[in-house]
Amino acid sequence: MAATMIPGIGRPDLRGSPRADKDLRPKIVWAHDRRISQGHQVTAERAADLFNELSIAEKAALTAGGSMWGMNGVNRLGIPALKVTDGPNGARGNGIFGSGRSAACFPCGSALGATWDPELVRRVGVALGQEAKTKSCTVLLAPTVNLHRSPLYGRNFECFSEDPHLSARLAVAYVSGVQDQGIACVIKHFVANDAEFERMTINSVVDERTLREIYLPPFEAAVKEAGVWGVMTAYNQLNGTACSANSWLLADLLRGEWGFDGIVMTDWFGFVDTVESARAGLDVEMPGPARMFGAALAEAVDDGRVAVRHLEDQADRVLKLIDRVGAFGSESSDDEKEVDLPEHRALLREAAARSIVLLKNRSGLLPLGGDAKVALIGHNAGRLQLYGGGSAQLRPHYRLNLQESLRSSMGPEGSVEYAPGTFVGKFLPLLEGPNLRQPNGLPGLRIEVLGEGGGVLRTQSSAHSELFVVTASGEGGSAVRATGSFDVLEHGKYQFSLAQAGGARLLINDEVLVDGVADPLPPGDSYMGFGSAEKRVAVDLAPGKHSLRIEMEGEAGAGGLLQAARVGFLPPQPSDMLSEAVSLARRSDVAVVVVGTNEDYETEGRDRPDMALPDRQDELVHAVCRANPNTVVVVNAASPVDMDWDDDAAAVLQCWFGGQELANALADVLTGAAEPGGRLPTSIPRRLEHSPAYGNFPGEAGQVRYGEGLLMGYRHYDTRDLPVRYRFGHGLSYTSFALAEPQIAQRGRGGDLKLAVKVTNTGARAGSAVVQAYVEPPAGPLFRPRRELRAFDRVDLEPGETGTAVLGFDDRSFSYWDPAANAWQLHGGKHLIHIGSAVGRYDHQLSVNISAK
Repeated sequence: MAATMIPGIGRPDLRGSPRADKDLRPKIVWAHDRRISQGHQVTAERAADLFNELSIAEKAALTAGGSMWGMNGVNRLGIPALKVTDGPNGARGNGIFGSGRSAACFPCGSALGATWDPELVRRVGVALGQEAKTKSCTVLLAPTVNLHRSPLYGRNFECFSEDPHLSARLAVAYVSGVQDQGIACVIKHFVANDAEFERMTINSVVDERTLREIYLPPFEAAVKEAGVWGVMTAYNQLNGTACSANSWLLADLLRGEWGFDGIVMTDWFGFVDTVESARAGLDVEMPGPARMFGAALAEAVDDGRVAVRHLEDQADRVLKLIDRVGAFGSESSDDEKEVDLPEHRALLREAAARSIVLLKNRSGLLPLGGDAKVALIGHNAGRLQLYGGGSAQLRPHYRLNLQESLRSSMGPEGSVEYAPGTFVGKFLPLLEGPNLRQPNGLPGLRIEVLGEGGGVLRTQSSAHSELFVVTASGEGGSAVRATGSFDVLEHGKYQFSLAQAGGARLLINDEVLVDGVADPLPPGDSYMGFGSAEKRVAVDLAPGKHSLRIEMEGEAGAGGLLQAARVGFLPPQPSDMLSEAVSLARRSDVAVVVVGTNEDYETEGRDRPDMALPDRQDELVHAVCRANPNTVVVVNAASPVDMDWDDDAAAVLQCWFGGQELANALADVLTGAAEPGGRLPTSIPRRLEHSPAYGNFPGEAGQVRYGEGLLMGYRHYDTRDLPVRYRFGHGLSYTSFALAEPQIAQRGRGGDLKLAVKVTNTGARAGSAVVQAYVEPPAGPLFRPRRELRAFDRVDLEPGETGTAVLGFDDRSFSYWDPAANAWQLHGGKHLIHIGSAVGRYDHQLSVNISAK
């Protein structure tokens, strides 16, 4: 078995229709493509020669992956196989679920969305491109530009915003930064993939106008403005046709209307049909080995079910991608390095700080004084969550301790004491760190992959008590044995747990605690829904050293694709954790309570059931606020959560999943070394029932109806005058700003307009103003949301300094999609442009008359 051991419509209903007669093949002019950044380029003549020398079988081989993270090449002609990597917040290489080689962990998508800073996001893209190179990868499966349709979407953390304009601006910046490094972006997931419920099969029912105005713009901008080199299809169906076989979506819209000339690849295992997908414009099936493309596609060409020109289009575009990333003339490599650059650390710290949103700051409690006695409270305060779960998960270069970061940011008279207050976790924590030792005394577990006779085929190590065997072939399972030891300091009941994909067994001191081979565990939430439920067992242990063994054998889970075991460990917990935290808060000057979620709650593979904070965190916040009125609540979650304690807290910060520098960045913001630079990229409702998708999320009977239509996110609350807890665009500063009357700096035909707004920092600290412009259209033939974000600019100012925010508009800023005309219509008449700091919070209003062209 080939396995890798890894430690640690037709219109108007948009239905796809076969287009076997349409020739979309571009001419071979690769070496003259001005977006090629660097590398060993072949000449146009040699490119044509290569293409013509390929046999049908070799062309078909290029359309399928060669491995889990590799595309196919053609050795005979020196055509290399490109290596790809997830994901949006870090180039992790071969690892999955936080395993493998370490990588720089960047702030998650919603954190980058909160920066409202395209230039910063472009710099993040540059660094991600550099990181991809350290893993020998030339293709980055990112960014994720689906939208925050519901607070419960499991992958909100990967996505920038609920707003298409903000998402589009950041997507263009991200893609431009990555591809400037000669690394291809594959933007995802195309399209209407805004829930994890039945995600491989569900039918997203979306009218064309809603698609055009809300869900497609980020993809469109990435194609037309950034020239993105790859697009990943979504798992779901769109109006009855799988996205990977939807000819309206891929051939008519993406390639025909938008002029996309890159590759289209599937999401992993998101493939439904050989013939329809090839005709629709899909290029590459991932991962390898081939199932429905490759030899199956060659056979379909041979027997006439697929026209040969479709295969030639596919092979042509794959070769074009190889040329674009400069891979011709270089050897394929799987070498992965851990390169922790100081300039990346500085960028990550800056990005995390500029993403942190100050939601509330009663009586100017923040920033903290350097001599404050601080009670640091909360499970997440002890271990900040840096990333979400699933394909965005990686192993960061390092983890920082918030208590240490905060203490080092304060003066010599200040102090920081910590109390967890409560345990938070869907699963028990992994065994890791210095307490876990291999038989040779080195940290971690020794892992042995066994052959059929029980002999050891290879040995390696894992830093923690979670094991993976991944195979793209689906051929079954491997036998794996992991051994090590751990120490306990006191007598008591220790909890162990096992979750598995495939068969696994847990032994402590050579006694079987859980046998998931003989007695398979029931299905559950682990491993993106492919794994089992977690089984917990309490064991009485005496002080001293104890042995741990994990055995995996039998058939792999997830259709023979994944074999995994996760062993959790929890020492005896004090019965009075909450009261200890309250006592600490009472005797401190300020209490900082860090609440939130983790990668088990916000993850690919499942949506959240509600907006509640897990476990007893709400109870903890209420109790601490009663004990100390100077309580700061920090929300370490990447999606909106219930905040019924909001009125009790003196200050509230939203810090998202901020990447590996989050502890330093949060300490900087708490102490005033950096300002809270973020603004909300998504609305925070008072109740889940108020959210626009409520009643139409996540779906039922095999489909999800986008019944809210255009009124998604703040458009819903603003148009219907509904209250929210915190509005889209909101974010306070440690200083204050004054906005002058907007001036027309440039005026062209139609919607071509540029406004200049003078902004003055009227406070005593440096800070950033995010000037936002919302367009309110006149009454017209079709219903429209009351106001929509159409421009924004961020201005960094020293105390007393005045700068200029430039707000640019174009025809699309004043247009709507007309289904009857099947076209964008420039809405003529008087439009109001509201300029301010958040939706519904405006300093100025400007009336402009737009003439239809």
